[in-house]
Amino acid sequence: MQIQGAVALVTGANRGLGRLFSQQLLERGATKVYATARRPELIDLPGVETLRLDITDPASIAAVAEVATDVNLLVNNAGISTGAKLVSGDLDQIRLELDTHFWGTLGLIRAFAPQLTDGAILNVLSALSWFNLAETGAYGVAKAAEWNLTNAVRLELAPQGTLVTGLHLGAADTDMSAGYDGFKVDPAIVVKAALDGIEENRLEVVADDWSATVKASLAEDPSRFYQLAQR
Repeated sequence: MQIQGAVALVTGANRGLGRLFSQQLLERGATKVYATARRPELIDLPGVETLRLDITDPASIAAVAEVATDVNLLVNNAGISTGAKLVSGDLDQIRLELDTHFWGTLGLIRAFAPQLTDGAILNVLSALSWFNLAETGAYGVAKAAEWNLTNAVRLELAPQGTLVTGLHLGAADTDMSAGYDGFKVDPAIVVKAALDGIEENRLEVVADDWSATVKASLAEDPSRFYQLAQR
């Protein structure tokens, strides 16, 4: 899969990683970039084609798929972080996390899969696909579900030559992590690594040291990792 000459669709393109994906795709020679958001009027990036898209609304997904019939690279970036805990949190907020990260991502993939023969899908995941914290309960569960969705879709679409890549990152310096005081990776570096990974036919891109640490811990007793995470 080459970015040069590709036609891409990016969800959640009005800010953060989504805006950077759209920008870097254009810089790397994509023929067209559909930049989508629930409020496309907030997309301020020259050179993109804006579309209104709410990934939690099947009718909205269907409407976009009818327009963007030339897409061969789908970037599932749109996300939400409600801060809902699983035991004491608002169930509607927990459902919204799953509606966005799991059902929304799956809805986009189902809508565009028929036209992605020899194309690619990039799912923006998280280090929280592999661990969780009490205050990120709903988000972590939704990202874990999206990670295994990525694994299953990869196998299902392999016969038609569709590359399915998962991107894992820790906190990036975007609006979503504005309230986080720890280290934040440069989002431009994350996006570059992801697009490089697509061109290198990689199934997974681990974009920062924290995500690599989390992944490596999966082979060990989980108590050791959670002791580290609580320091």
